Amino acid sequence: MDRPRYFTPAEVAAHNTVADLWVSFLGKVCDLTPLMSRYKGDALLLPIMESAGQDISCWFDPQTKDVLKYVDPLTNCVRYYTPRGRFVHVPPACPRSDWDSDVGQPWWRDQRYEVGLLTAKTRWIRVVNTLTSQEQRLQVCSEETLAEILQRYLRYNSHARSYTWKHGGASLDMSRTLSENHVPDDDHQLEQLRLDRDLFTPAILLHFNDDLTEA
Repeated sequence: MDRPRYFTPAEVAAHNTVADLWVSFLGKVCDLTPLMSRYKGDALLLPIMESAGQDISCWFDPQTKDVLKYVDPLTNCVRYYTPRGRFVHVPPACPRSDWDSDVGQPWWRDQRYEVGLLTAKTRWIRVVNTLTSQEQRLQVCSEETLAEILQRYLRYNSHARSYTWKHGGASLDMSRTLSENHVPDDDHQLEQLRLDRDLFTPAILLHFNDDLTEA
């Protein structure tokens, strides 16, 4: 089974236009660009457009995975709670002749919009090429394996697969995460001590294998 792709909040935030609109909620990352095209010009898109690139988990009940609901004090009826305004696929409070109730799967339950998962925690690492002494800081997802981190690093070094990745003198298992490879995550302790995390970013050392067949 294919592993899901993980995204950092910064990566989601980069998709913040109508022509390229992502949001995250309840740990999922969704590309709602097709939804924008399908309902182009509909005023019900406005709350989503205003939240482009953001996490909108506060819109949903984590237990039901549905939009939050409340009891209307005037009618004692259960209604959807949308303080930012009603949005696409949320029914109106009262019956209306211009509302098509047969919308199928609402977008927040439609897996076709899902592109991956939002990381529970980001990490910064320094990737140091011992052959050229070049160093690159990378923000990665704590759930990613070293092989997936390597994919991120390829933009800076297309020959990255021709290196042995090491930390603390030991070769790293590329099928495991940073934590599983015993690369420490001291962010919490550094925050408590009020120390600059940038000064204590763990380094991953790349040792050239003298073999470009993997490039």
